Amino acid sequence: MALRRQKARATGLVAAGSGEGLVDDESIFEGGEGPGGSGADAAFDGPEIAEALKALAEEHGLEVASLDDVSFDPRAIALLPEDRARELLAVPLVLVGDKISLAVAEPGRPDLLADLAEATGKQPDLVVASVADVEAAIDLAYGAASSVSDAVRVFEARQSERATTAPEAAAEVDANAPVVQVVAQILTQAVRDRASDVHIEPMGERVRVRNRVDGALHEVLSLPQSMSQALVSRIKIMADMNIVERRRPQDGQIETTIDGNELDIRVSTTSTVHGEKTVLRILDKARALYDVGTLGMPEDTAAAYRDIIRSPYGMVVCAGPTGSGKTTTLYASLMAINSDEINVMTVEDPVEYSFPTINQIGIHEQAGVTFAAGLRSILRQDPDAILVGEIRDVETARIAIQAALTGHFVLSTIHATDATSALHRFLDMGIESFLLASSMLAVVGQRLIRRNCSVCIAPYEPTPEDLAFYERAGGKPKDEYLKGQGCTACSGTGFDGRIGVYEVLKVTDEMRQLVVRNAPVEDIRKLAIDQGMVPLREQALRLVADDVTTIAEVMRTIYIL
Repeated sequence: MALRRQKARATGLVAAGSGEGLVDDESIFEGGEGPGGSGADAAFDGPEIAEALKALAEEHGLEVASLDDVSFDPRAIALLPEDRARELLAVPLVLVGDKISLAVAEPGRPDLLADLAEATGKQPDLVVASVADVEAAIDLAYGAASSVSDAVRVFEARQSERATTAPEAAAEVDANAPVVQVVAQILTQAVRDRASDVHIEPMGERVRVRNRVDGALHEVLSLPQSMSQALVSRIKIMADMNIVERRRPQDGQIETTIDGNELDIRVSTTSTVHGEKTVLRILDKARALYDVGTLGMPEDTAAAYRDIIRSPYGMVVCAGPTGSGKTTTLYASLMAINSDEINVMTVEDPVEYSFPTINQIGIHEQAGVTFAAGLRSILRQDPDAILVGEIRDVETARIAIQAALTGHFVLSTIHATDATSALHRFLDMGIESFLLASSMLAVVGQRLIRRNCSVCIAPYEPTPEDLAFYERAGGKPKDEYLKGQGCTACSGTGFDGRIGVYEVLKVTDEMRQLVVRNAPVEDIRKLAIDQGMVPLREQALRLVADDVTTIAEVMRTIYIL
């Protein structure tokens, strides 16, 4: 029996020093023979471990969890001390209200639920994983937390020493400073969380660190206020920014590699009443690119958009707020039209994805390479198709429209609430209405909306306000509404990934007449709908009817009166 337990322990099925195995000895070696040979000389392979875990989970009415790509919730980790986690072979995964989800290796351990409830002060919700996976997860989760805690303690100790000798050096950053470790850990956690943005915010007595995952912000770390300026200084050094200037907003860029991923990080700082706030936009060059068919457009919308971007000249603009997926749509469009027969050039800030067959120019304002200057140089390079990363000012807008009028195909983005209001944004900039009407082929309004987690999706009862909105907006009546309840797979959010919601406004002859007359937005929107445009809100309500997302998510992301 001892030898059998030792072999099981070697394969991660039984914990060292544990009185309770994950599976009964006789169920592993039925009749005294192991699966790979005879008696105690048998060893387990991967599939047999998985089968044993599945049997154990079924015995206790639990699910088997994979811990390969789990993102640990720092709030949950903080509730269970590391020594107790190792003693109970349990690793906290996510905290949702009064429930804490944990992966355990020994669900049959006596009084396990009571011990976990006492240690965490929350109601445990268990899933099963192998001993090897749980121990590795404990090392990873608590290693990161302890490294940040150790760095904070060292930093505060050094601060105390400096306060008595050189107070003005309090925010000084050197290569071996603890703040370097903290910044590295913040970036590593952001990459593992699939975060698009990191917000480092001074909040009076503390510094709050939040990651934006699937469009929503989640707090991941709280640091002492004394670290605030040192954090900003460290990031400014990495981004080649001016660390002395603390009052004016600044922008910079960091190129780094984290967990083997090459990243471009756009840095923005601004002064608040409690200090400088820093926002990091993370651009992962290794992310898979989409094509038009996988963006999330309905088939009829995608077919109409493909026809539009095949035009040899004219302008197509993607409109939406920050983080609505405009750049992704542009790249998908480029992939659809790119060929060896045409010269495709881009001017971007920064170049997010590198195409081997496309000529790409990165903005460098300090060197005088702005969107307008880059676009002017492109027009002297015999282009067929041009991508302008963003239209920010009237100069860039005017050059882009002139390029579209002189036989080039131009793709760009603009910040606007929807497709129809984007046309008025150009007029507000000072572009003449007849030029806009002559050059514009189509405007794509878009948003990104979170998808229900397929693992924990279950029926729920929407609030009266949600139901009233759904009915008032013309949503398809439903007997049952579904949403994600929150699980380890979705880090307790109930959502897993996002899907695009699109409206495509095609500029017809009738539309051009309205634009030339500076018609109100309502008139342009009404004509667009009459001519076949499906508005953002209607597209989103279809996703609710198909249980892809929730009413509350539509109201949070798209709600248009």
